[in-house]
Amino acid sequence: MNSFLSDTAKILVRPAQYRDLEAIEVLAAESSEVERLSDRANIGEQVQQLRRWYGPLKFLSLFPNPFQYHFCVYVAELVKADNRNAHKLLGWIQVAPFNKTRSTWQVGRVSIARSGDCPETLVDPLAIGSQLLRYCFETIWEARTWVLELDVNEKDALALYRHNGFQPLAQMTYWSLAPDLLAELAQNDPDLPNLLPISNADAQLLFQLDCVSMPPLLRQVFDRHVQDFKTSFVNTLLAKFNQWCHRTETISGYVFEPQRKAAIGYFQLNLQKNGSRPHQARLTVHPAYTWLYPKLLAQMARLVKDLPSQDLELVSADYQHEREEYLEKLGAQRIAHTLLMSRSVWHKLKETKPEGLQLSEMLQGLQAIPRTPIPSRMSWQKVPFQSPPITSRRPESSEIPSNSSSKNGKTSDGASEGSDINPQF
Repeated sequence: MNSFLSDTAKILVRPAQYRDLEAIEVLAAESSEVERLSDRANIGEQVQQLRRWYGPLKFLSLFPNPFQYHFCVYVAELVKADNRNAHKLLGWIQVAPFNKTRSTWQVGRVSIARSGDCPETLVDPLAIGSQLLRYCFETIWEARTWVLELDVNEKDALALYRHNGFQPLAQMTYWSLAPDLLAELAQNDPDLPNLLPISNADAQLLFQLDCVSMPPLLRQVFDRHVQDFKTSFVNTLLAKFNQWCHRTETISGYVFEPQRKAAIGYFQLNLQKNGSRPHQARLTVHPAYTWLYPKLLAQMARLVKDLPSQDLELVSADYQHEREEYLEKLGAQRIAHTLLMSRSVWHKLKETKPEGLQLSEMLQGLQAIPRTPIPSRMSWQKVPFQSPPITSRRPESSEIPSNSSSKNGKTSDGASEGSDINPQF
């Protein structure tokens, strides 16, 4: 990955500003990236909305609120030292939090200018994309894991993400159910007596269902918690307002198992009332209750039968074999294949280098320091001394008789004198 820049030019990565919106729209239109089904919104419409609401969105990004990360875009521009007014946008990246704790972030889109658009410099597009990704990795400290989803046919984007450490997690397949197939499914009786609407009180049940329906690696990467399945009052009002503006409706429900006291199935259906886009569905089923697939699809088919005829799109992963087998047997059409990738980021804490200790300072620590004695709490009261009892008593000298004789019949004086002069054997 070589980049050849002149001595008077350099690449600067910074947050996007209002003057970058036009260049962002041009780069997005020229980009050859295949648009995913989960993000079908026209980038031109998004830029027009950003131009209208750029000031309020910039202000809302300064403190926690639902719109804090609505416009989280970074750009890479070519800056020339001899002409500071000449700025050329080389690429941009859009990121957003994936969960409410913001421990996992998602790369939404990366657009890079073509090599022919910058004849004054020879910059590898892979180098520009890598610089944008590394800037996000280093700037967003709270992100421990990054995830993204891209089409399997995007070889350049796949090479960029692999070069920056992303590894595949799962293969996603997008399916489309034709209107005639939906009409056939709507004739079946779902027979779901325990189908209940969703509220914040059911967040714990939905969290448990989400954990058991995916492999441990995906569960660790997504890092979802109970609060991810709750909706605040402000977000509910904003969602209702957005649905009223775009003439859409969101219906969701879950199947409750009374014996296990758990949720075994969940669906969320985004209806398009004007018929401009296909309906989109999100489906989660407990691995031990795969017989719910026909019943939940029949329930969703009944909800869309009174609306304009449109396809119903839903997604399946490669670890959901029963779902893919049922959709193939049903006659659904595969319309896209995407790859889910992720990578972890470990931020290094910068610590100041400790100053070297001098020899004199070390010797001072080894010297004895005179300290005053600390009085203890021992009692100094005099305890009377008690002598031990006398078991045997030796005779005193006053009690010995003076006229006692020895065994040989002599006095002690005579024995002593005889022993000294003429000892007898």
